[in-house]
Amino acid sequence: MNVAIVGAGKLGFKVAEALLGGDYAITIIDKNEDVLHKLSQHLDVMTINADAKDISVLKNININTFHYLLAVTDNDETNIVISAFAKKLGCRHVIARVREPEYMNQFDFIKETMHIDSIINPDLAITVEIYKYLAEKYTLSNGIFTSGKISLIEFPSKRFPKLVGCSIPEIKDYLPNMLIAAISRNGKVIIPHGGDHIQNGDFLYVVGEKDQIINLNKKVHERGRYTNLQKVMIIGGGKTGFYLAEKLSEFGAAVKLVEKSKARCHYLSTHLNNVMVLHSDGTDISLLEEENMNEMDAFVTATGYDEENLLLALTAKQHGIADVISKVSHESYKGLIERMGVDVVLNPLDITASNILRFIQGSKKIISSLLIQGQAEIMEIIAHSHMTMIGVPLAELELPDGVLIAAIHRGQDVIIPSGKTKIELHDKVIILSLLSEIGDLEKLLKNKN
Repeated sequence: MNVAIVGAGKLGFKVAEALLGGDYAITIIDKNEDVLHKLSQHLDVMTINADAKDISVLKNININTFHYLLAVTDNDETNIVISAFAKKLGCRHVIARVREPEYMNQFDFIKETMHIDSIINPDLAITVEIYKYLAEKYTLSNGIFTSGKISLIEFPSKRFPKLVGCSIPEIKDYLPNMLIAAISRNGKVIIPHGGDHIQNGDFLYVVGEKDQIINLNKKVHERGRYTNLQKVMIIGGGKTGFYLAEKLSEFGAAVKLVEKSKARCHYLSTHLNNVMVLHSDGTDISLLEEENMNEMDAFVTATGYDEENLLLALTAKQHGIADVISKVSHESYKGLIERMGVDVVLNPLDITASNILRFIQGSKKIISSLLIQGQAEIMEIIAHSHMTMIGVPLAELELPDGVLIAAIHRGQDVIIPSGKTKIELHDKVIILSLLSEIGDLEKLLKNKN
């Protein structure tokens, strides 16, 4: 399947890297020759140094033979125009990244007028995940995600004290025919393995047959867990801060938005209703304390600097704020994040790449999917005869640590698999994957040669 990516930045690289694990031929177009040279040293893709707004460039690569074009340059208008040109020239599906708030309420009109199949907005995508966590509290609808006869439930380990201290193999004594598919620990979602133990403060994601999960839910469900969110402080008035402040204000929360650019503060104050915009450097802790930082129900760091976001998030936890969320784009901070105790750390790159991949895969492979705390994805697929994972014991699939086959729905049976289990034709398979491992997930879903 041919895929063209216009824009060789972080998102373009991330999507290309993931798609190469599947059955895709990738062509990347960018005006920056140096960027393309660096990219070609890491990825086996075709690169073209050109301006994709020139329709001759699209014609020369025979864009009419491409299944998808993804436009992710740093300019919204350029992305819209290139996508429209590609569609007009015969590309089957086109996707454009559009980030400016001014376009947010016009997405449907833009798609219809310009014949664009999908518009992605990384800042809006991460905002949705933060909002779900703060305003709804449950990352899953009513705490339970159900697909057919298989369900997944989330609950804190304190609701089932006997599990605390148990190793993963010991869990089956308390949760027969069920599986702990993921653990949220200190702001980081992990896929547990045999040597891991349940800790106090962990948030558990358990998969099993629907009726069993419903019965478990009766034991562990927290009444009134939906939030009483009233006061939120957001550091960083960029696009993410703007979108989040708007949504939380509409929810009814009192929002304080801290931004150090005076011009940006003027924009924010004229475009946001019922939001207090503070012109200050978010790293000025004394200012934050003067603004009653300690009284906040939630604290979100969304500046353009990962180090600043993490430092401020750690400071907020030390001030006793219940919910602290940080936006972090670099994978290298994974280990540090787990030791810091921040409640949730989200990577907009991972979330956006996952959304793009699900669109490209469509309904042919993925029946349904759902993000877990913006860091992992649980999905249901139908096993087709051309998939490489058919008929192979799971132990021999050499799954990466961040990918787990959580359950199999076969006929009327629900199977919690072991290493000896083989996936059969037409099985409905529940897979849980960290978003940082989406490239390895694509390899699992790829077709046989």
